[in-house]
Amino acid sequence: MIDATPLLRAHARLRRRHLARRTPAALQEAELLRLVRRAAGTRFGRDHDFDAIASVADFQARVPLRSFEDFRRDYFDAAFPVLTDLTWPGTIPYFAVSSGTASGRTKHIPVSKEMLRSNARAGTDMLGHHALLHPESKVLAGKSFMLGGSVAMTDLGHGIHSGDLSGIARLENPRWSTPFVFPSIEEALEADWEKKIDRLARLSLDEPIQCIAGTPSWLLLFFERLAALTGRGHDVTAFYPDLDLMVYGGMSFAPYREVFARWFPSRGVDWREVYSASEGFVASADRGVGDGLRLNLDIGLFFEFVPIAEWDDESPARYWIGDAPPGEYGLVLSTCAGLWAYRLGDVVELIEGHPPRVRVTGRTSYYLSAFGEHLSGREIETAVLAAARAVGRSVSEYAVTPLYPEAGRHAGRHLFVVELDAPVDPGAAARFAETLDATLAAGNEDYEVHRRGDYQLQPPRVVLAPPGDFTEWMRARGKLGGQNKVPRVVLADDVRRDLMQLADASDV
Repeated sequence: MIDATPLLRAHARLRRRHLARRTPAALQEAELLRLVRRAAGTRFGRDHDFDAIASVADFQARVPLRSFEDFRRDYFDAAFPVLTDLTWPGTIPYFAVSSGTASGRTKHIPVSKEMLRSNARAGTDMLGHHALLHPESKVLAGKSFMLGGSVAMTDLGHGIHSGDLSGIARLENPRWSTPFVFPSIEEALEADWEKKIDRLARLSLDEPIQCIAGTPSWLLLFFERLAALTGRGHDVTAFYPDLDLMVYGGMSFAPYREVFARWFPSRGVDWREVYSASEGFVASADRGVGDGLRLNLDIGLFFEFVPIAEWDDESPARYWIGDAPPGEYGLVLSTCAGLWAYRLGDVVELIEGHPPRVRVTGRTSYYLSAFGEHLSGREIETAVLAAARAVGRSVSEYAVTPLYPEAGRHAGRHLFVVELDAPVDPGAAARFAETLDATLAAGNEDYEVHRRGDYQLQPPRVVLAPPGDFTEWMRARGKLGGQNKVPRVVLADDVRRDLMQLADASDV
């Protein structure tokens, strides 16, 4: 197989020089105006007078913030699945099926041909970051293994299909890339996650895997399957001796970092985080783990930043790369698939420095304030990890939901269901709960005030689920594998009931 890594490295150097010639603000304003010009003749463009937009300020004055439900109601539902010249020129050929982890409601995110090209460009840039930082790498001397969803699509009629975004991307890979990609289209058709990982585990052992990519939770399950299949222990390089790169994303890596370190004892493999949503490939790591992700400024996306404290306001402040100070924001996207000033729902920390970088810190829906406690996703994650360290364990999965007052209990409380990497004794379980509660109180004044005297908010109920329980829970909900993720903060009534049933079954 030809090693195309030198070509990748040369391309990455050219990209760096190209991006360095213009300021981030100039890149982003030019990208927004290009998108606006492309969509000026659409129904959305006419509704919002795109022909008159000549600056970011013009755009923000004419285009209000919208949720997916707003787009669905005002532009998509009446014509679905044939969205022609509504918010983006031409007909949308694909929809990425995305189930909101907090609400559980399925969304059909439009995926245009331009968006597919945007995602491909962003993926190449990510590989370029790796190749420039690791001159010894031969990442394109073998195959890249994407542990994603099935390429089996649902035919919506009129030549339009829906399915998993990773499956759509695999179907649309250019023919020249076939020798560099695993699995093949035929091997990626399997929709049953357990059958799929068993088959791919066996087949992949005979392939020259240089790169493996997926969400952290499903990568760990796959590694366990490889270990059981081969008996080679817990070292990924024992399965794939030529592995150069592991790519992860889709959820916070912090709960999984310690477990991954045990799977890569030699640390000879580069770890690279990506921030790729169904709505667009937002950013990827161009430095080390924890150093933030470089925003993709010129691939068909325009970013706005809403202060998280104003996220639910009717008219919040709207910043962009040209004027946003460092801080924590709800992210807003305008895209080359026809989402405009779209409330993505992710919370990011914009990091000071050049080029612009972000850290993904949670979801706007991951703010837990059922009783006025105003806990952020980051504060919840920090407390869970601190409690796990207090008992000498690592976190595999966790979720939290409010328990509202009921007969015999005047105050509310939180239910935390946490799966550790190994069981603990009752004394350690009590220490886990105490540390969790104390860390939340130390990090959040509203929580601490509500907890005083157990009057407004009682101590959290903590259930330490046995290893494997969350996998079984996701399987029972039909959410095993692919891009499905364990919801961290559960607010939807049906998912809350499911989580409480998991807690009751595990707390025996």
